[in-house]
Amino acid sequence: MDIDKLFKVPKLPAGSNKRRLPDNPTPEMLKRLRMDSEASEAGPSVMDVDESPSLSKGKSRATTVEDEDETGDQSNEGDFAPGGDADYFAEEDEEGRFFGGGLTKEQKDILNIFDRAGGEEAREDLEEMNATTVRRLLTRFERAANKNQDQRSKYPDDPTKFIDSEADLDIALKALLPLAQFPVVAYPEVIRSGAVERLIGLLSHENVDIVIDVVEVIHEFTDEDVGNEVEDEEESEGSREDALKQLVQSFVDNAILELLVDNLNRFNEEEESDRQGVFHVLGIFENLLGFNAELSTQLVSKTKILSWLLKRIESTKHDENRGYAAEILSILLQNNRPNRLELGKLSGVESILQILSRYRKRDPVDADETEYMENVFDILCSALGEPEIKQQFLDLEGVDLMVLMMKDKMQARSRAIKVLDYAMSGPAGTAACETFVEALGLKTLFSSFMGGKTGKKQKATAGHAASEDTAHTLGIVSSLLSNLASDSPARIRLLAKFVENNYEKPEKLLEIRDAAHGRLKATNKDIEDEKKRMEAEGEEIEPEMEDLWYLRRLDGGLFTLQTVDYILAWIAMEDDGVRAHIQKLLDRKNQSFKDIVQTLQIFHDNVDEDTAEANTDGVPSQREILRNLIAFLEAC
Repeated sequence: MDIDKLFKVPKLPAGSNKRRLPDNPTPEMLKRLRMDSEASEAGPSVMDVDESPSLSKGKSRATTVEDEDETGDQSNEGDFAPGGDADYFAEEDEEGRFFGGGLTKEQKDILNIFDRAGGEEAREDLEEMNATTVRRLLTRFERAANKNQDQRSKYPDDPTKFIDSEADLDIALKALLPLAQFPVVAYPEVIRSGAVERLIGLLSHENVDIVIDVVEVIHEFTDEDVGNEVEDEEESEGSREDALKQLVQSFVDNAILELLVDNLNRFNEEEESDRQGVFHVLGIFENLLGFNAELSTQLVSKTKILSWLLKRIESTKHDENRGYAAEILSILLQNNRPNRLELGKLSGVESILQILSRYRKRDPVDADETEYMENVFDILCSALGEPEIKQQFLDLEGVDLMVLMMKDKMQARSRAIKVLDYAMSGPAGTAACETFVEALGLKTLFSSFMGGKTGKKQKATAGHAASEDTAHTLGIVSSLLSNLASDSPARIRLLAKFVENNYEKPEKLLEIRDAAHGRLKATNKDIEDEKKRMEAEGEEIEPEMEDLWYLRRLDGGLFTLQTVDYILAWIAMEDDGVRAHIQKLLDRKNQSFKDIVQTLQIFHDNVDEDTAEANTDGVPSQREILRNLIAFLEAC
């Protein structure tokens, strides 16, 4: 048996797919030329090309490659190696029993980079990271950057003169990646040595591939989980976060936001390396915003990131970066009025509606596209928190589009109900409420509310989604009752829905009320048990704890209960027949309107001060409405 034939070394992979411009040579191009040169001098041994000298020492023999074998079989052998071991077929001991070095291709590539950057000395840096070894890596990077800058300035029109320094700079940048595993030790040195300024400066490098290396390093440095796996246990969490905070602030102080956005327009996503560059840039934005949400306003005001993101998500071809761009845009609009208004100035609402209209007649093809679609809906919901955006949404016939989506009953249907809830809420949503009724949205809305064929299917297959639909449906009904004018045709049509079919809708409301009350009862018990435990242990109950408990109660059923009781109070006050029917149903459960009054009183006492005051147009405030409803029910 010929062992060499059984365990053949797979053929070397094809060349890199990086761009190859004569006037802009890539480091990858030089590395390939270097390997070819070394191979021609040392002979046809595969090990000389594919392995670093330090990994190939001690080999008893080299496995040969038979070029005449069928290439089809060889092309799949690399995937066969157990554990992704890059050297499984290339290494064995003297007895031929143990294969591979236990390294994946990515791990081996990193070690090879360190070998080229400084041989065994650089390899030791990975094993014992301290201030000295960090300085050593940063010094190599500084020298490589300075040499490349010097060579490019001396020979700007002769790439052959600076191609070596470009490759060395590429290696030096990749050698910085492991520093992210030791933030407490490495980041202060990175700041002190001026490496931050050098990295930021390289974002303007003529070679886009060097820029991509830089954004990969910065992406790795700013990850929120840096050092979690490698830092010693005695290192406090605070010191790790402090090191990251200082580094992030240093990046921001050196105008990283502006330079990153400028580079987004340099990348050509037809190239795989550039696609990765865009991904890393978006990842940096996510890291920075996750660490400091206030940077979102600065990012939008000082750069053209909103324009780029809007253009990127408009693409009809789905890919990872399009989905990531939608996610970043959604983050930028969260609780941020200036950014939302800027979106409106850029005709962002119109762009978003055009994107969402694609999902009126078809569903997303996979989970990734579904996530993208939901992010775009979330972008619109966030923007609709501003009255100015609500008006734009109305003018662009957004209400009509959402009603059509509700009728078409595709996956976008649930998201459309959510959008309408946001668009119709508050006094600024009055016009949207009127348009909703005119667009014949009541029939579709109450069909969903009562659980028609589509609703039953949703409850059976996605209970959480159905529950969310119910919550947003209740929100829409609540907004309609608050905003539609008394005795208006639209309001009369709404109230008629609660009378038809022998008061089936008030009965449905009471069913929802019972379920919410049951959830709230369990939540209240948990809170009371927690209070008793704290009192037994002598802990003082701070006012902040009461606020937290109230939020827990809202999530635990109180919010739904308040919305349902608000609707019940309105329709009981508006129609005598509905009021009598509700009273009869409450009597059967040994309840009365006093139970509804109790819920509304809690609602009244916790209304936000911002929404408590009456509007200048004479529209009653939320508290005024609640006081009138409470007074009416107490008189019943």
